[in-house]
Amino acid sequence: MHADLALLHQKLDYLTEQMEAQQRRQRELEELKQDLIPIVNHMFKLSIEELAEIGSDFELEDLLFLLKRALRNTRTLLKLMDYLEGAMGLAEETSRMGKEIFNTAVEELDRLERQGYFAFLREAWRILERIVSEFSEEDVRALGDNIVTILTTVRNMTQPEVLAMANKAIEAIRPVEEPAKPPSTLALMREFSDPKVRMGMARMLNLVKALAEQPAGEQKSDNANPI
Repeated sequence: MHADLALLHQKLDYLTEQMEAQQRRQRELEELKQDLIPIVNHMFKLSIEELAEIGSDFELEDLLFLLKRALRNTRTLLKLMDYLEGAMGLAEETSRMGKEIFNTAVEELDRLERQGYFAFLREAWRILERIVSEFSEEDVRALGDNIVTILTTVRNMTQPEVLAMANKAIEAIRPVEEPAKPPSTLALMREFSDPKVRMGMARMLNLVKALAEQPAGEQKSDNANPI
């Protein structure tokens, strides 16, 4: 008897719990409904207003025409999608290559910096600034007028035989241990018997003659104003 009463109480407790759970769910649904009703009403109102704005410009036939045209141009749309996919792939490849190029450029600039190229360019820029500050526009114009002569002179000076001769001249005039006494006039006269000495004297005379020659303009000026 007691067992039956216990079982009955257990079933009643279970039913009571189920009823309470059902009531809680109903209350939650009711609360959710009360919360959603204003939102739905507001969305419905906005939809009506938006449709009212385009109501005069939109017709059902337009939508059907658009759908039929899209169906007729399905292959074109597929090709367009393929092109878009290819363009996206190309953009990704270009971006990857751009990153590689940028990294390579950074590494190359770092190498140039370590090797001193930028320091050299900075010093070259300082030299250029000094040239600009020291020389006037007239000086630069005169340089341009005589650039051919300057380059010709530099080309002649850099010839191997001229450089060899200049090197020999430098070696000849380099200070050496002086003799105990200067050479006598007779000793100097004997040096003229050396063919090399005579050849050197001939070249010196040619140099003196070349220095004595004047440009044509200066010669006319001298002739116009004799002393």
